[in-house]
Amino acid sequence: MAGDGLRRRRVWAAVFAVSAALGLTVTQAQAASGTHTDPFGVRALKKQALVNQHKGLSPFAETGDPGDPGGDEDEAGNIAEQADQYAEARTSPGIVAPGAYGAAYDELSGLRHTHSKWSELTRLPYDSDDPRYRDINSNSSGGAGRVTGRVTGLAADDHGYVYAGSANGGVFRSRTGGGHWQNISDGLPALSTGDLQLDGRGRLWYATGEANTSATSFLGTGVYVLDDPRKGKFSTRDRVGGDELESTSINALRFGGDKVWAATTRGVWSHSTKTLTGHWKLEFAPNPDYLPGGSEASDPDAAYKNITSDIAIDPKDPNKVVLAVGWRGGDTYNGFYAKGPRGWQRLTGLGDLPSDSDDVGNVTFARSADGSRYYAIDQSPAMTNSNPDSGLAGIFVSKSGSPTGPWTKIADYTQLRDSGSALTGAGYQPGIQAWYDQFLTVDPKNPDHVYAGLEEVFETKDGGKSWTVPGPYWNFGFPCWSIDPSKQSGDCPSTVHADQHAVAIGSNGGAPYLVVGDDGGAYRRPLNGSANTSGHATDWTSLNDGTMDALQYYSVGVGIDRAARGLDVSGGLQDNGQSILRPGDRVMGSNFGGDGGDTIVDPANGCNVASEYVYLAVAVTQNCAVNDGSWVSDPSKATTYSVAPPDNATSEARFIAPLNSDIKDANTWVAGGRHVWINTKGWAIRSGSEWLNAFDLGAGHTATAVASSGGKVYAAWCGPCNNEGFTRGIAVGNADGTGWHQLNLPVDGTVPNRYLAGLAIDPADSSHVLLAVNGFSRKWTEGPGAGVGHLFETRDGGATWKDISGNLPDVPANTVVLLKNGTVAIGTDLGVLVRPAGASSWKVAGTNLPTTAVLQLRTGPDGRLYAATHGRGIWAIDVRRLR
Repeated sequence: MAGDGLRRRRVWAAVFAVSAALGLTVTQAQAASGTHTDPFGVRALKKQALVNQHKGLSPFAETGDPGDPGGDEDEAGNIAEQADQYAEARTSPGIVAPGAYGAAYDELSGLRHTHSKWSELTRLPYDSDDPRYRDINSNSSGGAGRVTGRVTGLAADDHGYVYAGSANGGVFRSRTGGGHWQNISDGLPALSTGDLQLDGRGRLWYATGEANTSATSFLGTGVYVLDDPRKGKFSTRDRVGGDELESTSINALRFGGDKVWAATTRGVWSHSTKTLTGHWKLEFAPNPDYLPGGSEASDPDAAYKNITSDIAIDPKDPNKVVLAVGWRGGDTYNGFYAKGPRGWQRLTGLGDLPSDSDDVGNVTFARSADGSRYYAIDQSPAMTNSNPDSGLAGIFVSKSGSPTGPWTKIADYTQLRDSGSALTGAGYQPGIQAWYDQFLTVDPKNPDHVYAGLEEVFETKDGGKSWTVPGPYWNFGFPCWSIDPSKQSGDCPSTVHADQHAVAIGSNGGAPYLVVGDDGGAYRRPLNGSANTSGHATDWTSLNDGTMDALQYYSVGVGIDRAARGLDVSGGLQDNGQSILRPGDRVMGSNFGGDGGDTIVDPANGCNVASEYVYLAVAVTQNCAVNDGSWVSDPSKATTYSVAPPDNATSEARFIAPLNSDIKDANTWVAGGRHVWINTKGWAIRSGSEWLNAFDLGAGHTATAVASSGGKVYAAWCGPCNNEGFTRGIAVGNADGTGWHQLNLPVDGTVPNRYLAGLAIDPADSSHVLLAVNGFSRKWTEGPGAGVGHLFETRDGGATWKDISGNLPDVPANTVVLLKNGTVAIGTDLGVLVRPAGASSWKVAGTNLPTTAVLQLRTGPDGRLYAATHGRGIWAIDVRRLR
């Protein structure tokens, strides 16, 4: 099938050199060639199948799809491809040397700021079950309730303090057991969370650099320690050691004796917990030649050769340490290691816990407070690559309390599936994303009481003899479910968001509780909580009250809401669908489910919305997708329509594919896959067949950015987009399909041979175009034609280009906008920079935008500039004050 080779090229790839970790909780229906005719998000397809079963209909009676909603490629492949694509934008061609982001932050710190301030628009609750939006493409009524972005680190004490580390928004503190959050890390150069841990002295350790290895995670700048986390805030002075762990990702911190151990993507390191100065010590790297400075450091696979997922320390002897080492996609060095007379050696004979390289992948350890038990989750690369249902090798216990075992298996995916899971269908069962979804913790007062996190939350109170599912994936398909707008999820109790990453046990006033972190934020329940007869908890509380605005946006769109006399603000989110904020709202709603990619909003009518799921799976609504759920019994009452261009069905589009409207005609849209697709019907379009195939970019080429003005269209592309022959280009033509041609972009530095991420056309002259280039300059990258510069300009329609980067920091550039007053604004991985008309140097836009990735900038009908950040929500600023 078209695109199949690209997707399967490295099934579990994610280049750690810059980024790695998007957690999509949907199977890859849209990417399966010829398998699915309806490009609604797969969550919507799964939901529709379950709804139809609930009504006694054929699972796909409404969609006309004869197949399995999981398609012939599961969600894990979906996430893996996004991992590749997101990393490719920042690394290809070549790799990124350590220190790139740190140097960029230093450059940024040396620039002046404009005096204006940003307004944070999305710092309010976001209800994934908002009863207003129960249209066919929404997940409202699933049961997750209020959500925010991915939480990847948690710590809690016995005085009601909870600390949550978000994927790319930093650390938040709560004094109330969760909720009423306060950010305590905005003074750091990295807001990406690998792990959070409280040590025996009550200090909070913050490991930066998320290591989920799936897509949009970012590298860190090391480990920081806060002596008084109840009152203080992190600063750069709190870093432990030197720069040894800069530009890496950290899976876990573990403590033993007077040492802290760090499991990183560049091996295992240790440091004294008494003296926080001095260098980190590299304890073990299975392939040291592939580390920075090594003889194989330039190898394209170098980032995969020294990955460690966790560390287990014997409670009786802190000198006995077991390392879980290995790339979760599989490699010969995968395995468990312990230190012997001849150094670190691979362990064998661990009992049920596999020790061969094929079956040791992503691993999480947890031990009981009394030292009598060690538990482990193990993901098997072999299963991941061959079993369509699950990649989980199992959950194991060492009843000796020693990490060397002997280990006994206490659960496999079939047992978990049959314990009340929502994931019982072929192609998507517990552990299908075990390489991405894992946590494990033990009740401090009961060594047989364990919580395990995969896609769902599992619990055992008898050491693994039996399991329940207190936090199912969602409530669709359970007999208690109903789409009734008067109820959150029918008669089902609330559940958690899918995809579990972090866990902590805390207490307040002697009452212990469990806090879990997942792709929807943080949730809490009593440690020994209540459940219904299905084993589903009846006492979850969402801690996502809006004060932890960690939402991970890909896009933003703004339009006038005449009825409400204000503006509607929409945006596509990682694993949280599409949010919509309407005038007067105190709670945002979710009108599209799954993953939200690019979006188009009619500036004259904010309820005219086109939302991309992934791979150009575009759906359109003309009423904000307001619906009371009546489409369940009468399909004609659905008000969202599938209008995916044909490249969706053939898999010839990037995961988050570009979608844009003409800056002079809101009813002319451009969508980019292998082809450049044009829609001239605007929001009146009702079918994917109504797109015009304006131009074929060429076999293996996929669009990375599109822009149009008055019918003049520019489409940037790459292909191959990885290190294996990376190429890029720009095609130019007219919206009616005439005059198309490829520009000559020689690999000579005129325009760098790197990922072309953003295009902006001057509305007064369609031959005047700005081009934003992602990645780092040759100073930090290796590979042919890596080039320099991040912003380029043409005034002759692309015949010639000029580097106008000036003193722009050397940081990946994602988006560019040319404002009406002549100011240029560019969104980067570290925020927004502007250059006023006539100025020669850049300034940081505003004084209060967090240092996080800005993936899209768009102007609104109110004249403000809107920034979609991938970790801290949507912000806006008055462009007149950007001087």
